[in-house]
Amino acid sequence: MSVLTSIRKSLVPIHREGYPFIAIAVVIAIGLLSVSTFFGMLAVGLAIWTALFFRDPQRVTPLREGLVVAPADGRISQIGLALPPRELGLSEVPLLRISIFMNVFNVHVNRAPVTGRIEKIAYKPGLFLNAELDKASEDNERNGLIIHGPNGVVGVVQIAGLIARRIVSFVHEGETIGAGERFGLIRFGSRVDVYLPVGTRVLVSEGQLTVAGETILADYDAAPNRDIAFRVS
Repeated sequence: MSVLTSIRKSLVPIHREGYPFIAIAVVIAIGLLSVSTFFGMLAVGLAIWTALFFRDPQRVTPLREGLVVAPADGRISQIGLALPPRELGLSEVPLLRISIFMNVFNVHVNRAPVTGRIEKIAYKPGLFLNAELDKASEDNERNGLIIHGPNGVVGVVQIAGLIARRIVSFVHEGETIGAGERFGLIRFGSRVDVYLPVGTRVLVSEGQLTVAGETILADYDAAPNRDIAFRVS
């Protein structure tokens, strides 16, 4: 194995959405270093943080039917009953909602919680309140997906936060997506909500940290002692 190959394997991949931002940060850092060491080093730190923000590491996703995996890295901020966004047309009664808050140091590439067909994608412009606030799910900019899987319909909603200013989607209506596969990204701090049928067995608790595509949030299966396959993506 060559030295170059070893270096590549040791580095965390960067998502292409981050390339323009990283390039701008590097140019600014070079410019400031030519006139001020102090401000130049601050800019270098900002460039490094920008690169880390857009990192896109591989994940190992459990694939047993009935599992719901985390769509985002972050912290479980809320678990409870809530009405899904109206534009999704998902339900007229409250569903089980699991909310994951992402800070500016988390990986922000989002992954599908279940395998299924993307029946609907609905974007809604809005405010940029703190994503941890409950009213952010109603007032903030958001992008929602309805995924029809083997166990029914799951809703997943990307919510922009206080710093976030752009939700990026990688998928289209009618596509089939696998659990743990990338479906979008939110720039610079945000939240993702997952809506499940009431009665789904929740396997996480508020305050718990999650890893997108790996952490199991819930299980539809009443008999959990079944073999689980895994996929790296």
